[in-house]
Amino acid sequence: MVLSETGLASAVADLTAEVAALHADRARRSLLDLACGVLMAQLSLSPAEAADHLLRLAVSTGLSAPDLAADIVNAAAGPDVAREPVPGEAPGAAPTPETRRIRRGTTAVLASDTAGAAAAALLEGGLRRLGVESVYLWRRTETDCLELAGHAGATPLEAGHWRWVPPETDGPLHRTLTVGLPAWFPDGPGAEGRLPGPHAEAARGLVPLDRAGRSAGLALVVWPTARDLDGAVRATVAALCRPAGRTLDHAGPDAVAAPRLTAVLAELVLPAMLVSVAVPAGEEEGYGFGRTHTVDYLNPAALRALGPLPAPAGRPVAQLFPAVYEELLGLLARANATGAPQYVPALPAAPSNAPRPEAGAAMAEVRVLPLGGGRTAVMWRADDRRGPPVTRALARLDQLAVFEEDLVTGSTVWSAHAYPVFGLHPEDPAVPLRALGTRLHREDAGRLEGLLGTLTDRHEGGQVLVRVVRPGGGVRRVRVAAEPVLTGSALTGIVGVFQDVSSQHHTEVALTATYDQLSAARTEAELRDHLVLGLQHAIVPEAPALETPPGLRVAARYRPAAAEYRVGGDWYDVQSLPDGKVLVTVGDIAGHGIGSTTAMIALRGALHGLAFTGNSPGRLMEWLNEVALRTPGQPTATAVCALFDPADRSLYWAGAGHPPVLLLRGGRARFLEGAENILLGALPGAGYGETFTELRSGDTLLLYTDGFIERRHVGLDESLEALRGAAERLRPGPAEELADRLMAVVLGDTDDDTSLVVVRVT
Repeated sequence: MVLSETGLASAVADLTAEVAALHADRARRSLLDLACGVLMAQLSLSPAEAADHLLRLAVSTGLSAPDLAADIVNAAAGPDVAREPVPGEAPGAAPTPETRRIRRGTTAVLASDTAGAAAAALLEGGLRRLGVESVYLWRRTETDCLELAGHAGATPLEAGHWRWVPPETDGPLHRTLTVGLPAWFPDGPGAEGRLPGPHAEAARGLVPLDRAGRSAGLALVVWPTARDLDGAVRATVAALCRPAGRTLDHAGPDAVAAPRLTAVLAELVLPAMLVSVAVPAGEEEGYGFGRTHTVDYLNPAALRALGPLPAPAGRPVAQLFPAVYEELLGLLARANATGAPQYVPALPAAPSNAPRPEAGAAMAEVRVLPLGGGRTAVMWRADDRRGPPVTRALARLDQLAVFEEDLVTGSTVWSAHAYPVFGLHPEDPAVPLRALGTRLHREDAGRLEGLLGTLTDRHEGGQVLVRVVRPGGGVRRVRVAAEPVLTGSALTGIVGVFQDVSSQHHTEVALTATYDQLSAARTEAELRDHLVLGLQHAIVPEAPALETPPGLRVAARYRPAAAEYRVGGDWYDVQSLPDGKVLVTVGDIAGHGIGSTTAMIALRGALHGLAFTGNSPGRLMEWLNEVALRTPGQPTATAVCALFDPADRSLYWAGAGHPPVLLLRGGRARFLEGAENILLGALPGAGYGETFTELRSGDTLLLYTDGFIERRHVGLDESLEALRGAAERLRPGPAEELADRLMAVVLGDTDDDTSLVVVRVT
C-alpha cells in the first residue's frame, strides 16, 4: 500500500513523537537502573527482585518511582555537593524535590550520547530553572588547548568564536582549569578576561570537569544579566555540570564548526536551513535523486515551525519534510546543478482547484540559494492551512497588526500596531483593504487587486508583499495576509494582518549580497588555483625533457595530486655547474594549496641560485634552511641535495628529513644511509651533515618524494621495502624506461603529488 503525502507526513509525525518520548524516557530508566543496582548490592537481590522492591517502596512511601530512585541513589552517593541543604532546610532532613531534580538532571546528562546532547540536557534538565540561558562544554586536548565539544542556547556565531581556546590565552578559562575549582562571576568576569555571553556584566559560572580523576575540561553557564549567585545556586550548578565530563570525548556533529551563513540565517524571522548532499564514494558527482540530503542547520524560526523534535540538525531532509520532499529535492538538485537560486510560490505545488493538504507542513515562498560543494541555503514561510480564518491569517506572519472589515456595515477596524505601518495617527480612520491601493507603490497596486480578486471571487485567502509609500516620506515593505468571512456562500467580511517586513527585506538583501560575494570568491579561488596549478606544472612538468649532464643519464616524472584543488609543493631540479659537477635535488613542501606552491617556487629558485657558489650540499642545505625560515608563511620542507662529480664518479649528498635515496647496483637495491638532519624551516642555525658515496658505472639512483611510496594503513618501513623489491624486479634499461616502469608499479594511495628522479651513471 502506498501512503499519500498526508498519510506519510502523519506517519513521520507519529514516529517523531515516539522517538521524542523514548529520549525523554531514557534518562528516567537510567535513574531507575541505578537505584535497582544499589538495592541489588545492599540487599543481595536479583535484578527482578530489586525492581519489584523499588516499586513496592514507591507505593508504600507515596513517591513516584523516579523520585524514590533519586533518594536511593543520593543516599548511596554519600556526601555530595548535590545534596548540600538548600537555605532553610534542616540538616539531616529528608531529600527535597530540589535534590531529586538535581539527581534526575545528572542522570539525563549521563544518558547523553554526545557532548552537545549533554549540554542540552544540562540546560533543559535543571539550569533553565535557575535562569541560565546558555551552556558551553570544552574538552581539554593533549596540548592543553580547549576545544568546544558541545553547547546549548548559544548562537552559532558565538559558538564559532569560542571553538578553540589555546593555552597561551591567559584568561579565566585556563586559570580555572589550572586551579581545578569552580569560579563564579555574578557581575561578569570584568578584569579577569573575556568569556562568552550576551554582554560583559552578565553572570557566569565556570565548573572544572573531571574524568577518571583527571582534569578533562570545563563547563561554562551563562545568565542573561547580572545576578546574585548564592551558595544554593552554585552547589546546584556544580552538581549538574560535573557528570558532563564523561561525554566530552563524544563531540558528535554539534562540535563541527558552524556552517557558513548560520549567523545570518539565525537572525531571520523566516524559517531557514542549510542542506548538504553526500555523494557516495566511487559514484559520479551529482545532486539529484538517490543522494542523501542532510539538514546541517536550522535557524530558530525553522525549529519553531517544525515543533518538538529531538536533534533535528543532522537528519535527512525526508524525515523533516516528508510531505514536500520530492518537490524540495527537485529544487535542491536544480540549484546545485545550475548554480542559480530557485524559487517556487508554494510546496506542495498543487493546482488551484485541487484539495488543500490537511498537514501543516506546507512551505510557502520557498527560496533555495546554492553555496557550492553540494550545500544550499533554503528559506521559506510556514503555511498552515488549518483552523478558522483569523487563525489561518495569524499563522502566516509572526509580528502582526490585525484588521477586520465588515462588508455588511462597511466598518473597518485596525489594531493599534497597524497605524504606524502606514504612517497614520491612531485617531485617523482605518482604511479598507480595497482603498489601500492609493497608498502603495504604483507597481504594487496590481498585487493588491489580485488579492482582492482571490477573496471576493474565489472566496479563498491569500497574501501579498507590497511597498507602502507613507505620507511623511519613506517606503516600507509590508506583507498583507487576509482570509474571507463567509455567511453561507456569501462574503460578509474580511479579516487579516499587516506585517512590516522592511528589516527582514534588508537582511535578505544582505544574504543575497553575501551569496553573490561567496560565488565571486569561489570563482576567484577556482581561477587562482587553476593558474597556480598551471604555474606548478610549468615548473615541475610531468615528464620533462632534461639536459644530459656529463657522466649521467637522468629522467624525472611528476604525478599531480588526485584532486586538482590539492595543489602540492613537490619539486626536482637537475643542473650542470660551471666546474663540471652536476647537482640533483628533490624536495617536498609540507601541506597543499597556493601557499605550498609559492613556497616551493621560492625554495627551488633559491637553491638553483645558491648552487653556483660551488659550496657543498651540507652548506647549501644550511642556507636553504634560513631561506625557508624567512619565506612568508614559514614553510617546512623535506629535501635531498646530491652533488655528482663525473671525474671520479663521487657523490656528496645531504638530506633534510627526506625519504632515503635508493641505490640499484648489479640487480640488488639498498637504501643509502646518511646523516640524520632536521627538515628545512624547523630550527634556525641548524647544521646539515653530508655523506660521501662512491658510485660505479651502471649504478642507478632513485630520488623521490613521500607521495611516491606512502600508502594508507601501511607503515613507512613496509612502504620502503615494497619500493626496494619493485626496483630489484626491474629489468635493466635506460633511465626514461625505468622511470615509466616505476611510476606504473609503485603507487602511493594518499592522493598526494609525487616526484621521482632516476639517475643512471654512465
